[in-house]
Amino acid sequence: MTTRRDILGRISARLAPLYGAREARSIALVAVSELSGLSASALLTDPGAPLEIAELDDILGQLAAGRPVQYVVGRTEFCGRTFAVREGVLIPRPETEELAAWIAQAETEAATLLDVGTGSGCIAATLALALPGAQVYAADISDTALETAARNCRALGAGVILRKADALSDLAEVFPGPFDVIVSNPPYVPQSDLPAMHVNVREYEPHEALFVPDDDPLRFYRAIARAGRRTLRPGGRLYFEIYERFADAMRRMLGEEGYTDTEVREDLNGKPRMICSRLK
Repeated sequence: MTTRRDILGRISARLAPLYGAREARSIALVAVSELSGLSASALLTDPGAPLEIAELDDILGQLAAGRPVQYVVGRTEFCGRTFAVREGVLIPRPETEELAAWIAQAETEAATLLDVGTGSGCIAATLALALPGAQVYAADISDTALETAARNCRALGAGVILRKADALSDLAEVFPGPFDVIVSNPPYVPQSDLPAMHVNVREYEPHEALFVPDDDPLRFYRAIARAGRRTLRPGGRLYFEIYERFADAMRRMLGEEGYTDTEVREDLNGKPRMICSRLK
C-alpha cells in the first residue's frame, strides 16, 4: 500500500538536489495536494492514509527536470484565488500579490484601470473583483497569455476587457483611455542575469515576459510611462513592479517623463520592488 507519506517523501527526495530540502518539500506538497484534491493539512495530519496518483512517474520526471510545479498541475494561487497557467505564461509571484493589494487598497475611487502585460490575468482579475465599481482593461502581446487571461477571468467572474497590444509601440492607440490607473509588471530582468537564473525559470518560463537588454533595462517602463502621458487622466497614477536594483533609476526616469509624488515600497523581504508615480 502506498501512503501519502510515501509519495511526499519520494517527490521530496527526488527534488532535493535541485531545490534543497525545504523547497523540495514545499513543491511536493503543492503537487500532491493539487493532483489528489486533498489539502496540504490533510496530507500532513494523516500521512499514513493510502494514496495513489496516476502517472506519478511521469509527473516526478517533469518536476525533476525543473519544470515548474505550477505548469505541471496547470494552475497556481494568487491573492487567494486559483489561476490557470501554462507554458508561455509567466507564473505569478508573491511580490505581484503585494502590488495588487496596494492598488486595491489605494485606488478605491478609480473608475478605469489598465493592466499592461497581463499574462495570466492575475492582476486584472484581482482588481476587477476587488474594485467592482471600476472598469478594468488588460493588454498583452501574447495570444497564449490573452487566451489564458480570458479563461481565468471567465472562471472567476471578473469583468475585464482584454485586447492585444505591444507595450513598446501601440499601447496608446489600442487603449486610448482615459485611465485613472495604469499598472504593469513588465519584463525587467537584465539579459546578463539569465545564466544565474534557476533552471525552472531559465528553461521553462517565457523569456519575453522576463528579460530586457542590458543596455536599456527600463525600456518597457519608459514606453508605458510615455503612453501614460497620453492615456492617463491628469493626476492619474502609474504602478509598477520593479527590479530591486532599479529603484533609483526608476525615480529619475519617471521624473523626466513628467511624473511626480513617486513612492517606492519594499516587499515582504525588505527589497524595493514596487513603485507608484502620479502624472502631473
